[in-house]
Amino acid sequence: MFKKILIANRGEIACRVAATAQRLGVRTVAVYSDADANARHVQACDEAVHVGGNAPRDSYLQWQRIIDAALATGAQAIHPGYGFLSENEDFAQACAAAGLVFIGPPASAIAAMGSKSAAKALMEKAGVPLVPGYHGSNNEPAFLAEQAARIGYPVLIKASAGGGGKGMRRVDRPEDFEAALASCQREAQASFGNAHVLVERYVLRPRHIEIQVFGDMQGHVIHLGERDCSVQRRHQKVLEESPAPGLSAARRAEMGAAAVAAAKAVGYVGAGTVEFVAEELDDGDIRAYFMEMNTRLQVEHPVTEAVTGLDLVEWQLRVASGEPLPLTQDQVQLRGHAIEARICAENPDADFLPATGTLQVLRWPPHVAFMRSPGQGAEEGALARVDSGIREGDAISPHYDSMIAKLIVWGQTRAQALARLDAALQHTHLLGPTTNVAFLRRVVGSHAFATADLDTALIQRERAALFEAPALPAEVAAAAVAAQVLAEEAALEGADPWSRRDGWRLHGGAVRVLHLELAGAAVPLRIERRHDGAVQLRVGTAASLPFQARTLGPHHFELLLGGQRHTAHVYRHGERYAVFTPQGSALVADHDPLAHAGDGAAAEGRLTAPMPGKVVSYLARPGDTVQRGQALAVMEAMKMEHTIAAPHEGVVEELLYAVGDQVAEGGELLRLLRPAAGAA
Repeated sequence: MFKKILIANRGEIACRVAATAQRLGVRTVAVYSDADANARHVQACDEAVHVGGNAPRDSYLQWQRIIDAALATGAQAIHPGYGFLSENEDFAQACAAAGLVFIGPPASAIAAMGSKSAAKALMEKAGVPLVPGYHGSNNEPAFLAEQAARIGYPVLIKASAGGGGKGMRRVDRPEDFEAALASCQREAQASFGNAHVLVERYVLRPRHIEIQVFGDMQGHVIHLGERDCSVQRRHQKVLEESPAPGLSAARRAEMGAAAVAAAKAVGYVGAGTVEFVAEELDDGDIRAYFMEMNTRLQVEHPVTEAVTGLDLVEWQLRVASGEPLPLTQDQVQLRGHAIEARICAENPDADFLPATGTLQVLRWPPHVAFMRSPGQGAEEGALARVDSGIREGDAISPHYDSMIAKLIVWGQTRAQALARLDAALQHTHLLGPTTNVAFLRRVVGSHAFATADLDTALIQRERAALFEAPALPAEVAAAAVAAQVLAEEAALEGADPWSRRDGWRLHGGAVRVLHLELAGAAVPLRIERRHDGAVQLRVGTAASLPFQARTLGPHHFELLLGGQRHTAHVYRHGERYAVFTPQGSALVADHDPLAHAGDGAAAEGRLTAPMPGKVVSYLARPGDTVQRGQALAVMEAMKMEHTIAAPHEGVVEELLYAVGDQVAEGGELLRLLRPAAGAA
């Protein structure tokens, strides 16, 4: 076993690797950018080395600096995590040339499987079924358009060297192909340094099922079961689970054998994932096509750890140090069901646009961190496992991925795992940038997911249930705010009557009015304290109702409103209140109407950046007349491209940034003038 390793990554995966290394007595070295100087992964390691500026290309992709840091600190090996340099064959070769062990597959395996095109050619030769498509080297736009027409629409354009949904687009019409191809190639070049793409038939109602494989230096390769990763947005995974619902034992064995054969064909060593796109047949069985191989540890590896009881990072370290695989295929046992939810800083209602900002409140359910799932020897009372590189008070930066944490649950059955996941999400409280926690609860509670009616279009297919679900009732959210306000007043009171802050009067009660804003709507809240001490609430134009609030714990209240009981957690930051209840959550603002007068007029004609990022292109020129919803600009943020649409019809007056410029959140991209009243 190694004595010291360097972790060439950041965030959650760096903390994850450090946790296992610490348990095994292996010392660790972190690397960090300017933006990550005080990050959690830096503090989780024994040593840390600065490697450059904020952007990955200036720091985490500077592999010579990383190798120099490993040599300078006496590290024997480098763990690349996932993303960044994890599938870079040049980096793997450079590690070996420097006398360092690359904790991953040999460079030859990365070369063979790291390119989707090369991997598909290898699998085709081995007789593994492939999705019909073009996987060759010709990437001329006109030629690829011809291939797409031959394959038949819809088609899928995919970055050959990529993963994580980057450089990937579904195209339904020939007239959209050229723009989608250009966008994919830009994204692929920015993320992987390789703009090469392939084109395949888009499998209707596809499922994404992957097999976890492991190989050692002695030539042994086994698989550790499968994961279903079908629930996706923007071609990136949202929920992952193991085992895959509805997969027959025969099909599981067949896919596992194919994955092992694929790994053996390239002399694979370490952790890897063979991915399949699957479609359901008329008889209910599943046909699987080889899609790609990820030559690294996957983000969703904890669900495999949960059902096997194994530490895959420990296996990586042991195999890389020359030890044989700890188990044979016959000794691998799968037990129960595990599900992972990716908690991200993003706005599901705005096409999952990434969000940035400081996490002012970060509260998890009872949990373990970077360990096996509850139910598999974990701490008593833990509801979930939480893997995260973020702490309360940390900022979500535009320079890196938007993932905040992974929430993993385990149950004896899928139904039990679903119930535990809903409970864990209910007790996950975040205030700061917009997150997808409430959306995840809706997905987990949807009929389609609960009944395992899965495919990669589930989110779009169930749009009405997931995006148009009723919000938390205004009276419940307002009552929770009232409980927090009353608790704050009580905390400031002293023993003498002169310090009371409740507005009590000798000859009558007191009234306090809050101008709340919920989901963009004004919600007046009237808190009336009567002479006898009773409290009445009036929310909006509804009748006043008797109200009582009892404190159950920090930020935790029992609410009695008009005879109905509710429980809520409430967190305040400035003028904002975050309310979390079993029924749902809400963000409520204490809104002063006078302070915001005239905002609408000031915003007239402005099109602003919804997040910090770089201008990739403009899709309209000054003088152009555009319609509401028409694409006007493309920005790049958090390693993805985002299209900015016109908020209303009008005429483009002026472009305020050049292509390639960095824009702060809220920066005005262009001026869009509404047409004059009565204009034709």
